[in-house]
Parts: sequence; C-alpha cells; structure tokens
Amino acid sequence: MIKKAITISTLVLLLVLVRVFQYDIFYDPFLYYFKGDYLTAEALPEFSWLKMTLSLLLRYTINTSISLAIIYVLFKDLGLIKFSIILYIIMFVVLITLYYYYINVNFENGYLGAFYARRFIIQPLLVFLLVPAFFYQNKKQ
Repeated sequence: MIKKAITISTLVLLLVLVRVFQYDIFYDPFLYYFKGDYLTAEALPEFSWLKMTLSLLLRYTINTSISLAIIYVLFKDLGLIKFSIILYIIMFVVLITLYYYYINVNFENGYLGAFYARRFIIQPLLVFLLVPAFFYQNKKQ
C-alpha cells in the first residue's frame, strides 16, 4: 500500500513538473497570450501551426502517458488502460480540431472556446474524470 502511494505521488509530481517547466519544454505562444492581457490584445500571437501542433501533441502524449500509469497503478486492469488509450486518442482529435477551429474561424466571437479546448489539451484533466469513474465502476461491480 505504501509502495502504491509513493508511486502515485511520484507520478503526480511528474505531472506537476510538466506544468512547472512548460515554458522551457514546449513551444506554445498561447501560454504567454492567455497569461497576459489577452482581453485587450488586438491580434493573436504569431505562431507556427506545425511547431505548435507537434508541441501540443508532445505535451498531450507526456501527460497521457503519466495519467495512464496512474490508472494502471490504481487499478491493474489492462482493459481500463485500453479503453483509456482509445478515449485519450479520440479526445485529442476532437480537442485539437476544436482548438484550431476556434483560433482560425471563430476567435472573433470570443476566446473562451479556444481557451478551454486548449486547457483540456495541455492539462491532464481527463485523469481527474476517469479515476473517480473507474472507482465507481469497480464499486458497482
């Protein structure tokens, strides 16, 4: 039990470190944009679509890998891991599509769509939804 707690703590610490070093590791001009005065900015920051997409994919993959490790340590169920992998892939495709739609087409109607789609891409929020759902499912069985 202590070994499991230490492992989970270490994995959560890794998620925190990804966040702490995000400015050093990832290319994302929107980190600065949404942290700054984006409400009064006249234009979106200049960025490379390819570079930003690859950087978002890298960050999402790192967060997903750590999140899957957390799920595995907690449940030791490869079926849950397979389900989670499929869900993470679908979520990335949907979220990156929405993000680029909001940046490209619909940004003039407000920044919130882009902000929240990006938030789900760069933060490991899905693990905070899956873990309680899996605990509930296990309790129910």
